[in-house]
Amino acid sequence: MSRIRRAPHKRPALAAAALAATLALTATACGSDDGSGKKTDAKPAASDSPQGGDDSGDDGDGLGLRDKLPRKLPGSFQDLDQWRNGGWKNWDKDKWVREAKEFANPYLKGHWDLGRMKKAEDNEKKVPKDIASTSGAADTAEPRPVRAEAVKTPYTRNAAPAGKVFMDTPEGPMVCSGTVVHDPRHPGKSNLVATAGHCVHSGRSGGWLRNITFIPAFNDRGLDMPSVNSAPPQEVAPYGEWWVRWAQTSNYWIQKGEKSGGGGSQQDFAVLSVQPVNKSGKSLEETVGNAIRVSFKAPSLSRIRGVSNYGYPAAPPFDGAKMYSCTDKPGALTIDPSQPALYRIGCTMTGGSSGGAWLVEGSDGKPELISVNSIGPHPATWLAGPRLGATAKAVFDAASRKG
Repeated sequence: MSRIRRAPHKRPALAAAALAATLALTATACGSDDGSGKKTDAKPAASDSPQGGDDSGDDGDGLGLRDKLPRKLPGSFQDLDQWRNGGWKNWDKDKWVREAKEFANPYLKGHWDLGRMKKAEDNEKKVPKDIASTSGAADTAEPRPVRAEAVKTPYTRNAAPAGKVFMDTPEGPMVCSGTVVHDPRHPGKSNLVATAGHCVHSGRSGGWLRNITFIPAFNDRGLDMPSVNSAPPQEVAPYGEWWVRWAQTSNYWIQKGEKSGGGGSQQDFAVLSVQPVNKSGKSLEETVGNAIRVSFKAPSLSRIRGVSNYGYPAAPPFDGAKMYSCTDKPGALTIDPSQPALYRIGCTMTGGSSGGAWLVEGSDGKPELISVNSIGPHPATWLAGPRLGATAKAVFDAASRKG
């Protein structure tokens, strides 16, 4: 891999300001996507319903969440009270549910208070700087770094409907980024959030992560971290907290996902179905006033004038307080030749931005999501994300049926 050049980098034809103008959070109608995308050998998550269970139960807090865990969980975990009292901290291999149909995320009231959010570290996948050379696959030239720019505030007016995804892992609380996306089955009333697969599942080395929740427009005013610590709740979480009732990712990520080295990244995406903790009765899309359309047609590099990605980078030199964005013309990165190549752009965002949206301008002038942040090197000079084709659409549809 050639050494990264530090020469000034010109913006692509799709200027960041032009795209940002299309992201104002005004209410929009939900459009349907019927793109089939290119088929791959990867398969969608095995099932969109938990084995031996259903979603009709209630946890006693009025959220409509299951009051029982999947029957395949060990008997010691079938007691929901025990789970809430700390049983979820047991990450023993024989008690760590892995298969797609076994996902469970019982609501823990007050779990993600500001103190716990502050402790959340970036849930990133570490890859070597010369990953393309390591993989031995054909690749486009490594992009020059593009400096991440702070998104204008308030985010509720100037940014994509993005936010933070918090989750518990065996290493402790961690954080990713996510974006509210359209749900054709529920026009104008989507409860779906796009993020990265590694933000909800540990891949081949483990299973589903726990206590996953979404905070849209986190730190709406873009305060520095010390100020966030004393800010009122309506500024830290202007749209409240949205607990994940269901998560869906690809079997390819579950079977091949690696914490380092880039394994599984070419299908490293996930869709969350969420519900409001405040029992408002309104959908996520109605609450935030917008949702991004997802494109599953995986546009070719020659057709993309430029792409802007968003996220909350939390690893140094960032601290996770603010939303940032990069804009660049993408190239390609291949790790597994059997899978569609990743998109890759120059970007200095670090871990914590994982799962953040990659947006392009659609034919109607509105933004479309074509990928999510998956991997990047140390030091941070670029980010890569999977192409959303047939497998991603199957994962999305399965999550939509849960919405």
